[in-house]
Amino acid sequence: MRRLLGLIVVMLLIVPVFAQNKHPFTFEDMMALKRVGEPIVSPDGKWVLFSAVDVSLEANTKTPHVWAVPTAGGEAHAIISGQDADRPRWAPDGKRFLFVSSKEGGSQIWIADFDDTKGQVTGTHKLTSIATEADGPLWSPDGKNILFVSHVYPECADEACNAKRVEEVEKSKVKALIFAHLLYRHWNAYKAGKRDHLLIIPAEGGASRDLTPGDHDVPPFSLGGQDDYAFSPDGQEICYTSNHDEVEALSTNNDLFIVSVNGGEAKKITDNPASDSSPLYSPDGKYIAYRAQVRPGYESDRFRLMLYNRRSGHIRNLTESFDRWVGTYTWDPDSSKIYFAAEDKGDCPVYSISLDTAVIGGDAGNDTSLKVAKNNIKMIVPGHNDDLAVTHDGKSLLFTRMSVRFPNEIFRASLPQAGAAAGGATAFETQEVCTDASGRIKPEGCKSASVEKSEVQLTDLNHAVLSRVAMSPLEPFWFTGASNDKVEGFVVKPPNFDAKKKYPVKFLVHGGPQGAWGDDWSYRWNPELFAANGYVVVMINFHGSTGYGQRFIDAINGDWGGAPFDDLMKGLDDAERTNPFIDKGRECALGASFGGYMTNWILGHSNRFKCIVTHDGTFNNESDYGTTEELWFEEWEFQGPLYNNRELYRKWSPHLSALNFKTPTLVIHGQLDYRLDVSEGFQLFTTLQRLKVPSKMLYFPDEGHWVLKPQNSQLWYKTVNEWVDQWVKK
Repeated sequence: MRRLLGLIVVMLLIVPVFAQNKHPFTFEDMMALKRVGEPIVSPDGKWVLFSAVDVSLEANTKTPHVWAVPTAGGEAHAIISGQDADRPRWAPDGKRFLFVSSKEGGSQIWIADFDDTKGQVTGTHKLTSIATEADGPLWSPDGKNILFVSHVYPECADEACNAKRVEEVEKSKVKALIFAHLLYRHWNAYKAGKRDHLLIIPAEGGASRDLTPGDHDVPPFSLGGQDDYAFSPDGQEICYTSNHDEVEALSTNNDLFIVSVNGGEAKKITDNPASDSSPLYSPDGKYIAYRAQVRPGYESDRFRLMLYNRRSGHIRNLTESFDRWVGTYTWDPDSSKIYFAAEDKGDCPVYSISLDTAVIGGDAGNDTSLKVAKNNIKMIVPGHNDDLAVTHDGKSLLFTRMSVRFPNEIFRASLPQAGAAAGGATAFETQEVCTDASGRIKPEGCKSASVEKSEVQLTDLNHAVLSRVAMSPLEPFWFTGASNDKVEGFVVKPPNFDAKKKYPVKFLVHGGPQGAWGDDWSYRWNPELFAANGYVVVMINFHGSTGYGQRFIDAINGDWGGAPFDDLMKGLDDAERTNPFIDKGRECALGASFGGYMTNWILGHSNRFKCIVTHDGTFNNESDYGTTEELWFEEWEFQGPLYNNRELYRKWSPHLSALNFKTPTLVIHGQLDYRLDVSEGFQLFTTLQRLKVPSKMLYFPDEGHWVLKPQNSQLWYKTVNEWVDQWVKK
């Protein structure tokens, strides 16, 4: 017993030493992390391919490489590291895979030969060499063709014409552009007469063919997520997303089209005036699943999961009673279930929906209110998850998971099998149902410890870095916000936290505005990095935030400076009241995009903060309307075009409160930001300087809405932290 007590004492002494050996998270630590991509499962289910990006701060580069890990578990290893390699996609035979590389100039498609016994690449060769570049490849299920995206001139019918046009533009001394319609620029680039089209090329090489000719983008611009195009299981048809409305700048009306791999006229299969996207054929070939919104012009309407019957053309809505956005999804191999991710209160669990084929297979009419079985939608994997894939035997689900304390890694979870004996039920079969009798999500959410026992972490690429870093968990809290609604906030404490001390606050405001803080990772606005130098980080998911139901999201429409501002102030009040270690006399507000707008609004409506950091935010709603590109966003949020509803634009415009500006402010903006033009930052900085408010501007001539280059990001964090320290640290 004495020896046991002695051992316990020694262990108690050692644990604090280990904790002290961990250092606060640094920018250099963050740049040393590998950025893991989505899992791509081999046809035989033995291997998972994924890309991982290496960042070189010294070279100012981000370089992806392809890795492999056994599905059953084992060591992950890089299999293409001698050149940049991204977006791996398997051939149907599992002996080869596609990837994208710019090794020989421009983005092109390459093929790698794969030894599935050793998990190694035995050779690579380049498939495409086209002037308009190639990206986003998919191998057809029959193995004969490869589909890819290229940025082409729509007037050109072949590669030779496109190559000639590219050469003419590169050699011309005139760089002027002529615009005849909207959108003429988007996010960070001018359209310059080009369109994204889907091209197809034989798997063994040869000339490519344009399957989507015309003056339309296929697929339309996307900020990420699931592909907007897919092969049919027999490899003979492609379903894709495109927007054919006359004025793209006003439209969210993406529709689904199908076309033969042999070419010919495409057929539109949806007539919904809002967005239809992310098509995915069922493995049995009977259906096409996709995501849809129902309100035209509203990019933040709820995404529903839809089902198109290929034989009858009938469309079913599978998730109308599920009051969350359907994110990435995948089919079960037997076509009986669909698994999908959906944001919920700071997390992003995985759900399953079982399909009653007797109902969805009928031809009773185009009934969009499919009646699914009671308790049909179940939460099966908790946490913040994405990028779903199922092994071909249907036994395992692969997905990425992140947290505020670690970036993406790949996980595997066992799936329940049909006909399992009662005594041998899997963890998933004992899951609590997440919907009540009416089909609404239960407010208390879904929790189950048994699910976690069935999960295996397949990759751990960042253990060496993170094991040496001291981080704090995300701590949620709830308070009564605007309209007496319950609103969620989060706190992240600094490393080596001491509850007896007083800490200054970095108050972060998220963008969107239809976005959210949660237990997830960010390289651009990282709460752990903000907390690392001795700050408490406070974040509020104000009205308009995602993951709390569509009514909560819609509450921000036409009320930008109303309920969200009220939530933010009440949330910070609550954090101060319940956390006595917060020094409410030393607080700084920071935000980007809508968060930049809101910090500009705070600047004219509150003096509680010692400083403000505003990045790519709107200063003048009137001038923003004339310089932004996605006009559907402005016209939805402010209930019409500026010239018809000027008073609402002016009501919530920060520039009209300029005479109240007192708080020291750091302004940040990028020249290539076409969502929120750089003139918004210049106007704000000029106003602050003329009012003699302490201010500084950080201007990036080579960045858009986000700061992406490693050394620019380093300067961004350095400048932001120094500004906050200057005004609140002492």
